[in-house]
Amino acid sequence: MSTMHPDETETEFEQRWWEFMNQMRERFGKKPDLNALLLLIGVQELGQGAGPFTKEQKQDLMHIATCRLFSLSGYYELEQVDEEGWPHFRLLKPVPFASLKEQERMLKWHILEYFAEMGDE
Repeated sequence: MSTMHPDETETEFEQRWWEFMNQMRERFGKKPDLNALLLLIGVQELGQGAGPFTKEQKQDLMHIATCRLFSLSGYYELEQVDEEGWPHFRLLKPVPFASLKEQERMLKWHILEYFAEMGDE
């Protein structure tokens, strides 16, 4: 799975990310980092409001977000939602080993796709 749209150049990808981050800055009054975006997606996926959450729950929310994002490329699928409403994912295939820079880029691409799918982009 490519981490770009079929005809998208690196420059076009960076432009899409820059525009997205500007939208997030306008929405929240500050530019979120990747962890904040993962937390936002995790809260969205949990669907139980904005908290408050413990540190452990925040880590779980970020894990939910990562699984949900990589489900867009077929790496994970939703396995079940537990009795407390928390989604649990199953790994379908290993996420390819990549450098830290490549991992960050894959994450950014999936974040863009997630928000595009949600109708926020």
